[in-house]
Amino acid sequence: MEKQRRDGEAEAVVIGGMVLDIQATSSIPPHPRTTCPGMIHYVQGGVARNIAECMSKLGAGSFMITALGFDMAGNVLLEHWKSAQLPTEGIRKHQDIKTPTVCHILDVAGEVAAGVASVESVEMFLTPEWIQQFKHKIYSAPILIVDANLSHLALEASCRIAAESNVPVWFEPVSIAKSERIAPVVKYITFASPNEDELIAMANALSSSVKFHPVERNKCSIDSLFQMLKPAIWFLLEKGVKILVVTIGSDGVLLCSRGEPSSWRIGPEKTKRLGFSGQLFDIVASSCPSNWYSDAKVLEKSPYFFAVHFPALPTSVVRLTGAGDCLVGGMLASLCAGLNVMQSVAVGIAAAKASVEVDSNVPSQFNLATIAGDARMVYSAAKVLPNQSKL
Repeated sequence: MEKQRRDGEAEAVVIGGMVLDIQATSSIPPHPRTTCPGMIHYVQGGVARNIAECMSKLGAGSFMITALGFDMAGNVLLEHWKSAQLPTEGIRKHQDIKTPTVCHILDVAGEVAAGVASVESVEMFLTPEWIQQFKHKIYSAPILIVDANLSHLALEASCRIAAESNVPVWFEPVSIAKSERIAPVVKYITFASPNEDELIAMANALSSSVKFHPVERNKCSIDSLFQMLKPAIWFLLEKGVKILVVTIGSDGVLLCSRGEPSSWRIGPEKTKRLGFSGQLFDIVASSCPSNWYSDAKVLEKSPYFFAVHFPALPTSVVRLTGAGDCLVGGMLASLCAGLNVMQSVAVGIAAAKASVEVDSNVPSQFNLATIAGDARMVYSAAKVLPNQSKL
């Protein structure tokens, strides 16, 4: 039986892929044209699915709109969703749907070395007409999350519905190739969460003249990396994205906006502060005070580029495939609880740390004290980056 939701309770709406991940981890460096020993795991995955489950386990309600088939993969994913008592009304099920499946080849460090994604069903069956059936959910949502597995038409339809009710939209790029799908909908996007390569691809998709080139890091400093990425970041902000959450692997996150981002919050009428969510808000709001960064206040009314680096936390890595999704899920759960953007990034990084320490993409549960303690460590170590003008 699904969790009982009170009438009128706002839930974030998440639209995108629910995927069965087949994760193959080699125990030795792999060689081409032959097999190697290792372990194979079947894991519930999909960017949108992972985000929605992470939010739920951090106390934030979420409503998933996706598509599954009546095949083995679909049955596994649906049964897990039901066992977690999450809503299933938005899941389109049809005999012609081949449930999205992704095979990841992981190296000995847990990083994705290669992968093949069969997710065409998301584009074919998550149609504007199906999404339109749940417009009342989007109208009342604190935020809409769309992943780039959606077709151009479905992305456009989702964003238009959100715009009709001034609901903020979070765009999750999914991959380098699919990140380019931001181009037709960029004017609707409040948040986007690319990694370095997706950031460059998004900027190039929106540029008719300037060519942005991938960054060669070569163990450069955070300040140097920021300077190399800044032209693409500023370009996306000028095109309409309000806040960029740029993931930079083991170096953490760059939070970027025009002017200081912490004043952006979800309105109190759509925030949820009950149970785990309420406890998370109380602890993080007190341990990570919003006035911590005095130098950020100076820039609050500045029209110029504002960026903060949040470091990652040291951890024992088991698998990295769910880290980015739990970062986003942690941020969204925090925003939906009423925390500001900078506090939410700290919680997101704490959730990402918890995710890499387990075999699954999303931990079976989060420990409130650990998340809050890790968030405080991240928040206190964050650094406002210099040279805030776009030049």
